[in-house]
Amino acid sequence: MSEMQQTLKQEVYLSGAGLHTGIEVSVRILPAPENAGIVFVRSDIPSRPEIPAFCTECIKVDKSVRRTTLAKDGYEIQTVEHLMSALWGVGIDNAVVEVSGEEMPGLDGSALNYVKALEDAGVVEQQAARKYFTVREPIVVEDGESSVAVYPDTQFRASYLLSYPHPLLKSQYVTYAENAEATYADTVAPARTFCLKEEAEALKAAGFGQGANFDNTLVLDDKGVMNNSMRLEDECARHKLLDLIGDLYLLGKRLRGRVVAIKSGHRLNAKLVQKLKQVDEFWNVGALRTGANEAMVGPQLDIMQIQKILPHRYPFLLIDRVLGIDEQKAVGVKCVTINDNFFQGHFPGQPVMPGVLIVEAMAQLSGVILLNKPDHRGKIAYFMAVNKVKFRKPVVPGDQLVMEVALGKVRARTAQATGKAFVDGKLVCEGELMFAIGE
Repeated sequence: MSEMQQTLKQEVYLSGAGLHTGIEVSVRILPAPENAGIVFVRSDIPSRPEIPAFCTECIKVDKSVRRTTLAKDGYEIQTVEHLMSALWGVGIDNAVVEVSGEEMPGLDGSALNYVKALEDAGVVEQQAARKYFTVREPIVVEDGESSVAVYPDTQFRASYLLSYPHPLLKSQYVTYAENAEATYADTVAPARTFCLKEEAEALKAAGFGQGANFDNTLVLDDKGVMNNSMRLEDECARHKLLDLIGDLYLLGKRLRGRVVAIKSGHRLNAKLVQKLKQVDEFWNVGALRTGANEAMVGPQLDIMQIQKILPHRYPFLLIDRVLGIDEQKAVGVKCVTINDNFFQGHFPGQPVMPGVLIVEAMAQLSGVILLNKPDHRGKIAYFMAVNKVKFRKPVVPGDQLVMEVALGKVRARTAQATGKAFVDGKLVCEGELMFAIGE
């Protein structure tokens, strides 16, 4: 699997009826530039509204019954999971999907026709690195007997346990690994959607499944599959795995982790995606990267993570934790204790933190933002000037110094910042800082 983003060499055209609406629609899948992601476009509407597939707010959990629906600004696209799964399986990171209606065509009820069309169109490698969501700690969502858990792993692996009250659907367990010899196209893509006979009747009565038939849906009665036969052993569990992969691709990134799903469906999958996106934002605020370009964990950077950015070390590293950060501002903490070495000589009988070290702590927090920028990684920020510095209140052992800094003008060799420091919500220091950026 390529480590670079990929798109299509040429456009793909497909048409068919939606599984639930029964409405005939046409679909054009077009190449897209780097970092565009997968974007759906309602081509039947004059304004051609766009619905990005990587936006968690777009997932309509209340409409995730037997399908996954995306919506934005009052417009929606239903049953996107089969195409999303196929795009993942073929390795497409960027594409524009023009749809002439509110639901994707069901085709044969699997991802196979999508995969064949995408592979026939061809894949082209792009210049930008592929985006990954790397799981760093277990993440679980549950609903009664159903659950989906994601665990750290070096690649994508997924397992699904299916258990229905039917002789053919008891305790089916299937597993897929991204780099296994058994390919997605062979073992996952051909698996068709299914339901029990009584479910099919209830869905039809409720207005769903209007485009479903015995060719695109496996319908099971007490004797087996009605008017059809299985393509794969454990085909039903494999279709659940197909759906899971498609739903997980709504992260907008390829997942690196071990997924274990027990009797989950689209609604629970959607909740997992939303939780993963929240965790992703928590872990990667400011898009921090180490020198090895590996995503760092979290906006609350601990001392080890701070040292991956700053060159300072004990006893002159004056930030204990970063509470929040983006490309322009940061909030950090220095816990002031009697064990700080400067108290040995700075008014030891009535210890007070030196004001210049408060300024230095704000400067170091500025450096966390500045030295993380792609053009400045591996460099050093030297103090060039300080202006308008004011000390409002002494800082003593036991205080927690909370600093807020914001970058101003940043050029190739110089940068400006403003900083404020607080104790118990009261301003103790403020000033303007200027840096020279060197190797």
